[in-house]
Amino acid sequence: MMKVLIALGILGCLALANAEQSKKAIAFLQGTSGVLGNITLSQPSCTEPVFIEVSVIGLTPGKHGFHIHEKGDLSDGCASTGGHYNPDKVSHGAPEDQVRHVGDLGNIVANEAGIAKTSFSDTVVSLFGARSVLGRAIVVHSGVDDLGKTNHPDSLKTGNAGGRVACGVIGVLSPFDEPEEICSSGQSLVRPTLLGILSAAFIIVRALEN
Repeated sequence: MMKVLIALGILGCLALANAEQSKKAIAFLQGTSGVLGNITLSQPSCTEPVFIEVSVIGLTPGKHGFHIHEKGDLSDGCASTGGHYNPDKVSHGAPEDQVRHVGDLGNIVANEAGIAKTSFSDTVVSLFGARSVLGRAIVVHSGVDDLGKTNHPDSLKTGNAGGRVACGVIGVLSPFDEPEEICSSGQSLVRPTLLGILSAAFIIVRALEN
């Protein structure tokens, strides 16, 4: 029994070390006409979705395009953040579309008081590896993102979402180290499965018996 407890204790430490690879990031948004906001992003590993929490004030009521842009450059305000983050060079789309920019996060909705508060998960955005959005910018637009569904000339480029009313650079929220196995495009870190954990426990117990 003691050997089993030792084995489980070792596996618990391994699981805790794995959990510590979780990444958290934040963007503080500032813009025109008193628009302010905080956006937090968290991701346990590159095999799991990013969870995004949005809190923005000072908007006009209604929908506003909400995107990750390619540059974390605010030297000329939101204008210097470049276009949507689009490493695959594909057309603009909705967050649920198979063809979309990595930075396509659709719309956030402000209530009558100008407050947009929401949260959602995204399986395309990542805080890990070569496609990490860390250091890039989040931008809120003045108009509605049409999600690439209209005949407007800019529909498949920007969603015709209008001007940029607020933006902020995505920075590290809590300290973390990049794991040795870097997640790159199409690559994932190996996560322990229940079968793998049980197999490891059996191997450890057998080793302790010898």
